[in-house]
Amino acid sequence: MRSRFIFCLFSCIIIGGLLGCSPSKEEPSEIKAEERETNMKAQEKLQPKRIADVFLDGDYEQIYTHLSKPFQNEISLKQFKKTGENFNQGVEAYYLLSELPLTEDTVQYVWTDKQETKGMVAVVDKEQVITGMRILPLETFQETDNKYTKTIFQQPFEGDWFVFWGGTNKLVNYHYEHKNQRYAYDLIKMIDNQSYEGDSSKNESYYAFGENVFAPADGNVVEVENAIKDNEPVGSMNAAVPAGNYVIIDHGHEEFSFLAHFKKGSVKVKPGDHVQAGELLGQVGNSGNSSEPHIHFHVGDLPDLEKGKSIRIQLENEEDWMQGDTVYGIGK
Repeated sequence: MRSRFIFCLFSCIIIGGLLGCSPSKEEPSEIKAEERETNMKAQEKLQPKRIADVFLDGDYEQIYTHLSKPFQNEISLKQFKKTGENFNQGVEAYYLLSELPLTEDTVQYVWTDKQETKGMVAVVDKEQVITGMRILPLETFQETDNKYTKTIFQQPFEGDWFVFWGGTNKLVNYHYEHKNQRYAYDLIKMIDNQSYEGDSSKNESYYAFGENVFAPADGNVVEVENAIKDNEPVGSMNAAVPAGNYVIIDHGHEEFSFLAHFKKGSVKVKPGDHVQAGELLGQVGNSGNSSEPHIHFHVGDLPDLEKGKSIRIQLENEEDWMQGDTVYGIGK
């Protein structure tokens, strides 16, 4: 089964590391006591959505018994407790931000504290084994987080789409660390928690591939690329031309929308064209630095991907998309 991690324009870091601790030598008596303690918890069930609550409550043994064996080999219960106690200082509560299917058998959960200054990620399989866990401080950019576009944008798609990357911290949106794409969205189509059916190496197997992409607001087309071939086999990427095939639209107010990774030859507009919201731009592809067919959508203050600064998108109906959301486009 193909693991699902979307790359777009920049490479992302796959979550799955440990807590930043390395094993240390312990006395045999300490090891035996630790084993007895963890064995007492081994029969208890842990609800994945409550991992952060249990962690904050200090029931580290309960979580530790659900860590995979390779994970437990990397960190002892004693180290896990110490790390948790230090990290939880000053935290009143953790809030579940995202629930993201990674494969048929694994789901990734993301929590942050209220201020989004501390974050936690856990990857859990269908047997409730925690195969990956990460806790880390988070950087925020509150000044730009609270500044939205003057233009109101609609969804650039029709039907139901899944937000794979989106939100205002790097755990739910890897773009967030890059000021030129900070508020970007990556969207895929999903059916039964899968983005494809059949041969995962072929673009045509993906539900998103070939779907229509529409102008998200009125504006003038300023730049287009339409000749970059789609990546195949799926999973290979073209970092030399990160955006692949793309359309950039000037909406006024120094606001430029970027829609990227179009299917080769599918773009229907050219520089100088005036487009209206909902007008067809082209079709979803897998060109550029993209690991599977999807829509990349962001707004910047310049028609230059590298030099511009991303602006948080004001969406219709005061929507604010987050990783894990299913969002509804034209016709819904």
